Amino acid sequence: MDNLHNPESSPVITSAPAEDALPNTEASESSFGDILTQFEQEHKTEKAPDEPQTIDGVVVTVTPEGVFVDIGRKREGVLPPNQAGTLKPGDSVKVTVTGRDEAGNAKLSIHKVFVPTDFTSFEKALADKAIVSGTVTELVKGGFRVDIGLPAFMPASRSGVREQADMEKLVGQQIECRITKLEIERDGADADVVVDRRGVLEERAAAAREQAFGTLKEGAVVQGTVRSLTEFGAFVDLGGVDGLLHVAEMSYVRNAKPQDIVRPGDQIQVKILKINAQTKKISLGMKQLMPDPFTVASQSLAVGQRIKGKVARTTDFGAFVELQPGVEGLIHVSEMSWSKKQKRPADIVKVGEMVDVVILGINTADKRIALGLKQALGDPWEEAKSKFPVGAIVEAPVTSLANFGAFVDLTEGIEGMIHIGDMVSGKRLEHPKEVLSVGKVVRAQVLELDQDRRRVRLGMKQLEPTSADTYIAEHQVGEQVTGRVVELREDRAKVELGEGVNATCRVPKPAQPEKAADRPATVDLGSLSAMLAARWKQGGSSAAASSGPESLGPGQVRKFKILALDPSTKRIEVELAD
Repeated sequence: MDNLHNPESSPVITSAPAEDALPNTEASESSFGDILTQFEQEHKTEKAPDEPQTIDGVVVTVTPEGVFVDIGRKREGVLPPNQAGTLKPGDSVKVTVTGRDEAGNAKLSIHKVFVPTDFTSFEKALADKAIVSGTVTELVKGGFRVDIGLPAFMPASRSGVREQADMEKLVGQQIECRITKLEIERDGADADVVVDRRGVLEERAAAAREQAFGTLKEGAVVQGTVRSLTEFGAFVDLGGVDGLLHVAEMSYVRNAKPQDIVRPGDQIQVKILKINAQTKKISLGMKQLMPDPFTVASQSLAVGQRIKGKVARTTDFGAFVELQPGVEGLIHVSEMSWSKKQKRPADIVKVGEMVDVVILGINTADKRIALGLKQALGDPWEEAKSKFPVGAIVEAPVTSLANFGAFVDLTEGIEGMIHIGDMVSGKRLEHPKEVLSVGKVVRAQVLELDQDRRRVRLGMKQLEPTSADTYIAEHQVGEQVTGRVVELREDRAKVELGEGVNATCRVPKPAQPEKAADRPATVDLGSLSAMLAARWKQGGSSAAASSGPESLGPGQVRKFKILALDPSTKRIEVELAD
């Protein structure tokens, strides 16, 4: 007997010893010629090789063990489970009888199977590359022993299975294969028969894919079985043809992983999104069969609504926040902080952080939601008047310099401006950098606050010590001082107490004029001398017209009593001394 070899490289097997290929050994109880003679006698009454052996049958029941088919004459046959397809009870099916099982049921195939009846029919099956039926009897070195009516060898590489466990399961099963080598000595003393199952499986798989591909249409919803998973999605068996279910089409949830949604073996419904007739590729979708979460969410969301969300990711222009599973909104960087100083979104919020946001806009057509973070934090200008009233003293760092002044950070979202003319006293500055630098903490006084225009004007020189500060520090309430009236307005007079020091004096309403006969003729010469001696300005009046309050007038030098001293406002109030 010729040696066997691997049919991957040649149709004739020579690598395996003859005893691994055929049972024609010294231990065999009969020669190959005896086996062939017995086979031909058993098939004398069978149909001629060229006669069709297809029978019309009706599916009785479908079980995991196989499909039971009524083939008439009170007989039932069994189709193997791998040929069940979409068959269901009551379906008509054309089958081929390939033999009988241990229970006496006819072995069937839905494919046309050639049934050799003599040596000539085996030769014809080889020449026509016909499919024949056989039973795997044993797992041997390099492959399997297969009974096709004659002992044959099937190399492991042509069995259609790869794993050792699957090879072991193949023993005892009925298979369909082709004869790739048939060398029998005419005297029947020796034989070399090799069969191939993988080629039959591949042809049928290709035919099934072509048939299935032709029945699929874009937009159709079909049932499929998850065959395998990848990082980018899953391959789904649609009944002989695979389609790709991309991870982006599995769920509306962004960044979902395929293994979190489906698993191999799962039966799922999918929608056919696209069919490429040239490449035979099919794109599938699963989320299309679910309610659009944006549509559902938009019915409960409203502009101005405050809502909590989870930061999904950040970009250079903002941050995306997941409001509900599958529904995200964007916080633009301009809506993150009230501060005019631009910051990176990643410095303000972190991925995974829960934040409160306000819905600024909903674009249903583009499925976009605009969010605001700073609005949820509250507008700092709403409390600006109470926090920074005019006259208040603040300390804040310089954020930027300009030719006309400097900006300082009073609080989050509120900046104050110090004009170059309000920085120092008695000196003209060409640029603020002469006295200030970015980051330096300065002490200033609030001069003006315009809430509508969101502006705060500050001054530094207003906090420098003045002659009024010195005067207030050196005098006390109740003390008598000498001053010169410089201005008179209705019931108040402006009194100059010293260089750059002014006070306010309330002037009582003048009394009714007296008759000349009743008016005293005497003059307080002591008071007049004191006022003349206290004169310190040129142009000042050297004499007082009268010592009474009703005769108070500009230029008069009089004695006054201090009523109030306010260092914060530099305010001094006096009254005429008795």
